[in-house]
Amino acid sequence: MATLALDSLGMAGPATPTAAAGGPAITAARGEAGPGGTGTVRFENVSKTYRSAGGEIRALDDVSLDIPSGAIFGIIGRSGAGKSTLLRTVNRLEEPTSGRVLVDGERIAALRTDGLVALRRRIGMIFQHFNLLSAKTVRQNVALPLKVQGVGRAETARRVEEALRLVGLEGKAEAYPSRLSGGQKQRVGIARALVSGPEILLCDEATSALDPETTLSILGLLRDINRRLNLTIILITHEMSVIREICTDVVVLEAGRVAEAGPVWRLFGAPEHPATRALLAPLTRDLSSDLSDRLMPYPAPGARAVLRITYSGRTPPDLSALVAATGGAVQLLQAGVERIQGHAVGRLLIAAEGPEAEARLRAIGETVEGVGYVAADD
Repeated sequence: MATLALDSLGMAGPATPTAAAGGPAITAARGEAGPGGTGTVRFENVSKTYRSAGGEIRALDDVSLDIPSGAIFGIIGRSGAGKSTLLRTVNRLEEPTSGRVLVDGERIAALRTDGLVALRRRIGMIFQHFNLLSAKTVRQNVALPLKVQGVGRAETARRVEEALRLVGLEGKAEAYPSRLSGGQKQRVGIARALVSGPEILLCDEATSALDPETTLSILGLLRDINRRLNLTIILITHEMSVIREICTDVVVLEAGRVAEAGPVWRLFGAPEHPATRALLAPLTRDLSSDLSDRLMPYPAPGARAVLRITYSGRTPPDLSALVAATGGAVQLLQAGVERIQGHAVGRLLIAAEGPEAEARLRAIGETVEGVGYVAADD
């Protein structure tokens, strides 16, 4: 089983020449750049159909995307949306039924055995459940790809040491996986993926099995690796909180098709597709129960209008303009505004007096929605 898995990831076969001893151990294995540059991935009208006794299942449907070099690119969608299938076309663990996948501008479907092995060595992969060998130490698990490639003992030791230092596991080299926490196991998986010096790192639900605190530490590590090594990172997840924390760009898949794609701040600030809005729903604070219980659909004498102001990242909240537009008679009921990639995104819920408040707020360029009314003494 282990041998088959290693072969499928392109780690088997004779070693390619490595950098001279004394150079940096963990460096991207960047070959000659094609038209797309190094670490770039392009999907052109990619479709994938599975055939079974029950009929055809279309996992991907005419997907076209460009992932630039050095990006942290998220692929998100609900279960069955096609995320894993799309990710696995990058290293040809899945073959598209139609369309093209290009890595560094090169059409990977045209690669023969040697070229495919070389491609997979440039693409690291980390998994949800770590995939560590329990009978081997941390050092041996990380060294495994190099051992299979036939890299010399001294070079292997040097690369493994640097990989463990990069992920913060210098003191765990002789430990066995059973003695590690979930976060430490994932760090071993990341070190193993990096030890061959890839230019692209694929993350298959890499934080789904971790608790929230450990998830944040792993995402911070991936962000640091991206910055220090200029790796292109492509990750799939079903959690918008992961996308918000680490990604620069994101694509939302729905039933195998691209529902929406773009910079993370834009999709969080102004989601257009129902699938995106559904995925964002757990992160969006709705009306608190006490406020919902007091809300009236029609104004009563002296009631204040409850308005939801949405900031889509194009302009920051201006509290002075807010106060001026409402004539100073405004109460902040609920707030949820955060900065994503330098853009303010989120919503404010306010209570304002006077029937003209909503119109005046719209005039200053914000998205305003009337929610209802609350009594003046609330």
